[in-house]
Amino acid sequence: MKDQGSPSAPGTAPPATPSRSGRLVIVTGMSGAGRTLALKALEDLGYEAVDNLPLSLLSSLVRPGDGMSRPLAVGVDVRTRDFGAAPVLDTLDRLVAESDLDVRLLFVDCDDEVLGRRYTENRRRHPLAADRPLIDGIRHERALLAPLLARADVVLDTTALPPGELKRQVEGHFALDAGQGLTVFVTSFGYRRGVPREADLVFDVRFLNNPHYDPLLRPLTGRDRAVAEHVAADPDFAHFFGGLTSLLSPLLPRYAAEGKSYLTIAVGCTGGRHRSVAVAERLAAWLRDSGRRVDVRHRDLEEGGN
Repeated sequence: MKDQGSPSAPGTAPPATPSRSGRLVIVTGMSGAGRTLALKALEDLGYEAVDNLPLSLLSSLVRPGDGMSRPLAVGVDVRTRDFGAAPVLDTLDRLVAESDLDVRLLFVDCDDEVLGRRYTENRRRHPLAADRPLIDGIRHERALLAPLLARADVVLDTTALPPGELKRQVEGHFALDAGQGLTVFVTSFGYRRGVPREADLVFDVRFLNNPHYDPLLRPLTGRDRAVAEHVAADPDFAHFFGGLTSLLSPLLPRYAAEGKSYLTIAVGCTGGRHRSVAVAERLAAWLRDSGRRVDVRHRDLEEGGN
């Protein structure tokens, strides 16, 4: 089930995708990570959303062979009656084997430290920390959910992800338009704040001439023409960009053939303001010209940097 996004070996045909009459997304993850927001995003896409459905009722809700008039998204977590990683996986395996549904498992994750801060700021009680410190409850939940994280088809990490970006990523992975093909998300970032956790491919452009050291360019960003021209004037830029597009040209069709619907390409420089932004914008333009569906985000522009 797990979609690693890795292309098949050269010369091998992509695995056949069985015909399914309905779609089921099981949404789980760490408490406080954004599972409810993800479920709401699926509902906005047209899924019928049911939260905290007892596992014993799930099979009767999607009886084998019945199909569904609408795709279904079911939220389960540690508050769900009869919840446990093993029962969830057993139910998942049974539905895959016995039904004609396209079943996917979405896991919404987040750093323990950020989860703790969210609970403290919101003054909420963690469901597993009633009689123990908050961090112990979080760690206990992570241990309980580890088998589900390992099995998930899609993992969305919300540690540094605003709610709007979480919704966009859910749309990218689970949109109901089956004919849309592979959507590519290009994000620039600064290494000072770390590599985006959702990235499938990461490219470091810190070797390019840095506009930060030009007093006239420093206040600008990679979206500005002067900065983009400065970056493109680096003697190694043309060779680098040509190599980048030559690498992606054969990879993207293979990702799509493997059934991957959403690919995130991250381009990083020191501060995420100049070089990575310029390269990300140019890469997005090349992808659009190639007929690809593209979204672009510049994660660290508001932070300043180079």
